[in-house]
Amino acid sequence: MMKLGRRSNSFRGALPLDSSSDGKSPATVVWLVLHALCCLISLVLGFRFSRSVFFLFLSNSSTPSNTLYSLPALSVLEAPANGTVSSSRVVVGRHGILIRPWPHPNSTEVMQAHKIIEIVQREQRFQYGVKTPRTVIAITPTYVRTFQTLHLTGVMHSLMNAPYNVIWIVVEAGGITNETSSLLAKSGLRTIHIGFREKMPILWKHRQKLESKMRVHALRHVRDEKLDGIVMFADDSNMHSLELFDEIQKAKWVAAMSVGILAHSGGAEAKHMQLPVQGPACNSSNNLIGWHTFDSSPYLEKSARYVGDKAVVLPGKFEWAGFVLNSRLVWKDAEDKPEWVKDLDSIVEAGEDIDSPLSLLKDSSVVEPLGNCGRKVMLWWLRVEARADSKFPARWIIDPPLDVTVPAKRTPWPDAPPELPTTEKLISIQENTEKRTTKPRSRRRSSRKRKHVARNIDMQASSTSRSGEN
Repeated sequence: MMKLGRRSNSFRGALPLDSSSDGKSPATVVWLVLHALCCLISLVLGFRFSRSVFFLFLSNSSTPSNTLYSLPALSVLEAPANGTVSSSRVVVGRHGILIRPWPHPNSTEVMQAHKIIEIVQREQRFQYGVKTPRTVIAITPTYVRTFQTLHLTGVMHSLMNAPYNVIWIVVEAGGITNETSSLLAKSGLRTIHIGFREKMPILWKHRQKLESKMRVHALRHVRDEKLDGIVMFADDSNMHSLELFDEIQKAKWVAAMSVGILAHSGGAEAKHMQLPVQGPACNSSNNLIGWHTFDSSPYLEKSARYVGDKAVVLPGKFEWAGFVLNSRLVWKDAEDKPEWVKDLDSIVEAGEDIDSPLSLLKDSSVVEPLGNCGRKVMLWWLRVEARADSKFPARWIIDPPLDVTVPAKRTPWPDAPPELPTTEKLISIQENTEKRTTKPRSRRRSSRKRKHVARNIDMQASSTSRSGEN
């Protein structure tokens, strides 16, 4: 009994947590229960939520106040250049954040921040993106014409923004020209400029055949130089999404993707028509079962035959831009090369027409569909060409210069800007101004003196005449 009494006495002596109360108070029990409850909530929802809930419920209780249990700050401290601090509407944590003025005063810190962001993005791409990225080999057939700068600039910027190593093979009909070479030099990419002897014909049907020959000629260069990577056919009339470059990295040997055909002119009939898509067709199990092709029957009588016709330009049955190839398919001695691939030289010697990359395959069922099995469009096809006799700008040169037909009525500047005078001209101008300023002053003074003298003579003559009369 004595031991029990001692234990009870010692327990009673250690029970009171509040010095102001004697014994076990209900407030302390409630405080302990709520604290334990908040600890359990903090394990699920986080520490900040439990801290705010505890402050709201127990701020008016008899528990000792603590600076740790305070509401999170609802303002951001701004540090302007003059040193004054003002509030902001941004909701942040318990501590305020100092916002520096913009633009940042220290350029070196800005560059370091950009480098850190680049390193973080590279690490994220390495962890979650493509593990072993391959080089993108883009093949573009082109020739000098009115809209060449417009088309090639769009393709060039798409390739420049690709997050992979890019080799741009440009095959130019009619031979290499300075206009195309100067444009390719501005890209900063690794470019291979190849000239093709034949000139681009005026008929669209012949032009599509010649472009196919130019692409096959570029594939031969890939085979001879043994360029390793993913071959994509980036025509100068295509518009690419940057997501496309990540998607083509999934291709093992031959892959296909959907191409959006922008062939409508925007008339009343085109409003009720859907955007035609050319690419692979898959079933519910994401298996290739066929192909979506462009229905050219509504445009048979309205299609363009020549380059300068005001009509819709029809795409081919299968556009080259909708396919990507592993460059090892065209190598002669590549390892693990599949048997269902035809040789380029054998196709040319047999006289077969290569209309699309499917002509290079013995079995088209081996094609791998990309872009959610063809359901996602990341590439668009657009044929916009000027007239064949268009001369603006002829070979990218405006000669003769254009005349201003509607001049501005009022301008804040003079018609011809004044020439900046040299030091000699300034001295001569100053001397002339000094001489001009001195001469008129002397003339005015002398004339005034003469008038004054004449008036005095007249006054004297009048006075003498009056004295003589008297």
